[in-house]
This record gives sequence, C-alpha cells and structure tokens, in this order.
Amino acid sequence: MRVARETPGPGQESVWDYPRPPACVRSGRHVLVRLGGAVVADSRRAFRVLETSHPPTWYLPRDDVADGVLQPSATGSTFCEWKGDATYWDVAAGGDVVRGAAWSYEHPTAGFEAITGAVTFYPSRFECVVDGERVRPQEGGFYGGWITDDVVGPFKGGPGTWGW
Repeated sequence: MRVARETPGPGQESVWDYPRPPACVRSGRHVLVRLGGAVVADSRRAFRVLETSHPPTWYLPRDDVADGVLQPSATGSTFCEWKGDATYWDVAAGGDVVRGAAWSYEHPTAGFEAITGAVTFYPSRFECVVDGERVRPQEGGFYGGWITDDVVGPFKGGPGTWGW
C-alpha cells in the first residue's frame, strides 16, 4: 500500500523520516502529564522513541513521575519487537484512577537501555503537554504516540493502516 507522505513545513518533522528500527532520542523539552488536574509527571529529561509512520512516544524518567501515582496493573503485558516486554501501570491522581494507562520497559532490549524504567502515558487518557502544547493521541487505541504541531504524518493507527 502506497502512503501519501505529508511534506513537513518549517520547524516540522515527518514520521516518514523516522528510522526502522526506531531511534531513542533524549529531549530537553518540557513534558507535563496531568490527571484530574493533578500533576502526574513533569520532566525536561524525556526520551522520544521515533519509529517510521508513528508519532513519537515520550518516555519520562521514573524520578520525574509523582510519588505514589503508579500502581502495578492487572491489565497484562504486551511485547514490542524492538523494545521487549512492556509493564503496565494503573495511575491514580486528582481523584481519578485509570487502569493500564501507562507503561514502561523494565528490561528493554539492546539499544533501548536509556528508557529502562521510564514511563509513558496514553495521551487519550491524560492531559499530556509538550512545551505548552496539548498533545493529540495517535488514533486507534493500541499505539501510544503523541501528536504535536511539529510532527506530520500520516500516522499509523487509524482504520486501514494496519499493514503499513
């Protein structure tokens, strides 16, 4: 299936320029995650995982996640061909609890050691903000990509994109 790549404008990047296998890139941008008005995570030390056709997934060091908000989830686990086995977390903050809405790689495969224990959050279930911009979630519910104005697609995840 041939995909019509969007042309990035000034200050933008295309997910079609991201590598496969993915890259793990440190970012100093300000990343904030809230639930029910409470700050769940606040970081300027995040990593972006960049994979062809996917918006970045932002992983925040565990030290930048508020104390006591993460609880092991009974959601189960998933396996990523690049990063290995994911550990899922329930998140409780601001009077709300969301089950299986965050995940980490406690023992990632070679090349992804930098995100060991770092946590990412489904932006469809939290208020996720990068440098003051509210993140839009990657379509489809399975993937956890974070869409901001500086990233263009089209993005994998929506109907008809499974074979990309």
